[in-house]
Amino acid sequence: MALERAAAALRRGEFILVYDGDGREEETDLTIASEFVKPASIRTLRKEAGGLICTTLSGEVRERIGLPFMSEVLRRSGTAYPVLDAISKEDMKYDRHSAFSISVNHRDTFTGVTDVDRAKTISRFASIAKEATKRENGWAAHVFADEFRSPGHVPLLNAVDPLLVERRGHTELTTALMLMAGLAPTATICEMMADDGRALSKQDAKAYARARNLVFLEGQDIVRAWHSWSV
Repeated sequence: MALERAAAALRRGEFILVYDGDGREEETDLTIASEFVKPASIRTLRKEAGGLICTTLSGEVRERIGLPFMSEVLRRSGTAYPVLDAISKEDMKYDRHSAFSISVNHRDTFTGVTDVDRAKTISRFASIAKEATKRENGWAAHVFADEFRSPGHVPLLNAVDPLLVERRGHTELTTALMLMAGLAPTATICEMMADDGRALSKQDAKAYARARNLVFLEGQDIVRAWHSWSV
């Protein structure tokens, strides 16, 4: 079964491909468990995928750290800077709500954008995410504030709870995969781009996966598996 093969690959620190769905973004994200991200992983994402490298987090981790959605930050800042309120209107053609939160760098990085720096930021964030729900309230927020700064070069994406109900984007799909695989509840994802300036087609993404023996998953299959697993 594809879901079982995907979970096994993720536990080995390998990449898989996740397509959200026809009629939505219709994009495929190259995906890896954040806890296994290394500099070579970032290189693969930027060279083989080419979109924006982002890191997801579950709703439970978001609450433990206290991370907002970026649209909320902009709206609340609109009193002082009206233009921020104006641009925070979420009028996307494929969804009602953006998953974007803040962007961060680990404080031990230099510029934050190199493969080494981004891997440091992501892997350490994954460690905190993994421990967040096991520690007392306040631990994750304290450690996060102590170790990270913002703005940075790793955009964080907040999964909308309950998972895969209101929103079924790559953020929710890949976070659900991490939870089902028993991994830290954070995925690192990057949209796959084509040489014609558009998103890589579903057919070409499948061909890429076949050529490299990688698992390709459809969003609808992840949704079905999640609803069964989470009952």
